[in-house]
Amino acid sequence: MVITSAKPSKQRRYLYNAPYHHRGKIMSAHLSRRLREKYGVRSLPLAKGDKVRILRGDPKIKLKEGKVARVDRKKYRIFVEGVTRKKTDGTEIFIPIHPSNVEIIDLNLKDKMRLKILERKTKGPGEEIKEALEEVKSESKALEERKELETSGETQEGSGKRSSEDNRVVEGS
Repeated sequence: MVITSAKPSKQRRYLYNAPYHHRGKIMSAHLSRRLREKYGVRSLPLAKGDKVRILRGDPKIKLKEGKVARVDRKKYRIFVEGVTRKKTDGTEIFIPIHPSNVEIIDLNLKDKMRLKILERKTKGPGEEIKEALEEVKSESKALEERKELETSGETQEGSGKRSSEDNRVVEGS
């Protein structure tokens, strides 16, 4: 994903025609000083659920903080909760913000791939990253076990019918 040309026109053309999976990496933002010291990483791609602080832009939205509500890879913009404007008909819409104008102040670490990215990017994986990765792994194992138990329970009780109201097996007929 390295742009090798020094010509601005070729760099712009690459940004306009970049594949979807490259656009996610291009949409990175700096981490706050606290997170940078904690993880040893300068920047990460933005994800839904990250808490960000807006550093540039209109004085009305500058220095506001909020969670990322949506990431638009097609237009290279993010939408932050609480950063809205009113249309003439009265409906509120999100204000699109470029990722270079924000800094991440809190990471959403519920995604396993995000933890793996952090672990890979850090020089030596920190204890907090290891703990979070282990926690996510244990949660996913517990979910898999629950699903297996539910599926095995359904096959054993195959003679009953399911009630849509309370999702339990109704005996008979």
